[in-house]
Amino acid sequence: MQTADLILKNAIVLTMDDAFRTYEPGALAIRGDTILAVGPENEILTQYTSLQAIDCQGKVLLPGLINAHTHVPMTLLRGLADDLRLDVWLLGYMMPVEREFVSPDFVRLGTQIACAEMIRSGITAFADMYYFEDEIARTTADIGMRAVCAETVLKFPTPDAQSFEEALAYTREFIQHWKGHPLIIPAIGPHAPYTCTAEMLQAAAELAMEFDVPLHIHVSETQQEVETMRLEQGMPVVPYIKKQNVLQAKVIAAHCVHIDEGEIRTLVHHNTGVAHNPSSNLKLASGIAPVKRMLELGVNVGIGTDGPASNNDLDLFEEMRLASFLAKGASGDPTALPARQALAMATRLGAKALHIGHLVGSLEPGKRADLILVDLRALHNSPRFHRDPQGIYAQLVYAAKSTDVTDVMVNGRWLMRDRELLRLNEADLIRASLDYARRIDAFLIQREQSLLSKLLALGEETAEEESFEVQAKVLVEDPLAIRQTIESHPEIEILRRRHYQEYDTYFLFSPPENSRLRFREDHFVEEDGRVSRVRTRLTLIGPSREGQFPKQVLLSRSRYLATATHSLRFYREYFKPQQIVEIEKERYRYLVRFQGTEFFVNVDSVKHPPLGTFLEVKSRTWSRKDAEQKSQRMIDLIQQLGASPENATSQDYIEMILESNLSLQS
Repeated sequence: MQTADLILKNAIVLTMDDAFRTYEPGALAIRGDTILAVGPENEILTQYTSLQAIDCQGKVLLPGLINAHTHVPMTLLRGLADDLRLDVWLLGYMMPVEREFVSPDFVRLGTQIACAEMIRSGITAFADMYYFEDEIARTTADIGMRAVCAETVLKFPTPDAQSFEEALAYTREFIQHWKGHPLIIPAIGPHAPYTCTAEMLQAAAELAMEFDVPLHIHVSETQQEVETMRLEQGMPVVPYIKKQNVLQAKVIAAHCVHIDEGEIRTLVHHNTGVAHNPSSNLKLASGIAPVKRMLELGVNVGIGTDGPASNNDLDLFEEMRLASFLAKGASGDPTALPARQALAMATRLGAKALHIGHLVGSLEPGKRADLILVDLRALHNSPRFHRDPQGIYAQLVYAAKSTDVTDVMVNGRWLMRDRELLRLNEADLIRASLDYARRIDAFLIQREQSLLSKLLALGEETAEEESFEVQAKVLVEDPLAIRQTIESHPEIEILRRRHYQEYDTYFLFSPPENSRLRFREDHFVEEDGRVSRVRTRLTLIGPSREGQFPKQVLLSRSRYLATATHSLRFYREYFKPQQIVEIEKERYRYLVRFQGTEFFVNVDSVKHPPLGTFLEVKSRTWSRKDAEQKSQRMIDLIQQLGASPENATSQDYIEMILESNLSLQS
């Protein structure tokens, strides 16, 4: 007889191998970190002996579950911002908080909480993508779990790198340090095609291939991502990343919600693993991935929870059940993705998707001893029928819960016995997490009180300017005559001219803010009427401080200018204004020199709301004396243009439009 270190007996053994072999009663022999043998109990006990044998009491013995995609430190952001669109959730809340709080201590604590939760859910291995991945790997290894740890790289600064070059250097050292570790497989994680440049994707693929490690990336998660890729690159997402040689690496593609059959076949050809994240995709309304077709065509599809900030848990039993139900509901076929296949996705297929199928995913001799015991004797699992051999899979996927997991082993070492965690103190973790919650709450509460803080939190390039302007506005009946005079008058020198169609959306906020945020979309119109380009800008306009002069007004106000890199819908949902006012106008804009002074002259025809045409003359100034001098020249210019200075108003032009529009609405 051969000697084993441990024998597990009297179990319902689900090997989850290619043949789906089951043994009841079954047994399994372990030596060190490796499975020696698995089979019928009488055969194993006849061939192997051990000083330590555990009676599993009829529990189900199966491979540990594999979480194919997550961001484990985000346990500390669980419940922070929910019921939002993906872009608002990610760019408006997650990333600003991460920039402020993510540190080695943050990821260490978040990883400990996640590992405790995953162990209780029967998860023995996971694929992670986050920052300070070296700390995540160290924490995970200390706990004793298995993980594919991918260091995130982005095209903008992250909590652990100010540039892509710095992130790439960090990742290279990280891979070199962990390569060959018994529990940790290092990887690189270019976040997504829309957050990385083509050069970055190529460099990430080269590094992954150089060290033969996985590359973890988000692919086609939302319809907007796909549409933007088609618009900007003329192709869908999968062909685009293929063009950047990404698929030459051992890729773990998270989500793949919006891919067509041609793209699926490309993934099969390149042996790309896919991580299906049903709860996260539903919660963020990203859609339903074509999992049934992917499996039919031979893609290795695993199941992931995604990060606990977008799920909001790490329960893979819940994900298995939902994955099966979604495939049935989406296809209209109740036979789609049966329970046995769903369980395979959470074990053997998940391991293959992570490119670790040679190590784990099934209970077979030579593979690592990563396994769990599940007790199906609880009320919600009763009764159990024996007629159908497939019934045990259905019972696990459709009826069992993560709380039914009693014991968890990774690499031949117990991490949980009789529902007791052996390496983590949950009470200490909860107390530490509450401290972070208080600090993050305080940060967001303070940020929400200031429009400027919310704008800066987006990480966009914002320029501040304090403007002092002398302005005069005149209602005119014949705008063409005004323009002709500007362009032909001998005393008026035109320095620059523009023709725009302007679409302004003003976000109004109640006191004490008293500021306005303007989203402006300028369409540049050429001589032939063609729109040559479109520019979008954000302007945060602070409260005006006015100094009155005869027939004019000196306005002093703070303005913060930023390129609008997101959609109007994004800003509306992110800033949550009390009221929105939309203005559409045609603007002829001139920069002129008159009597030695430069002025901007705008001839604005307001189309919505129908307010007529206004002549606006303004000049920036920096002293009261300058203001008085320029004010007189401004009146002279208005007279030269044939408009009556008596019609000039000291009322702020924007206020005039807003008040008129509001009165029309009321």
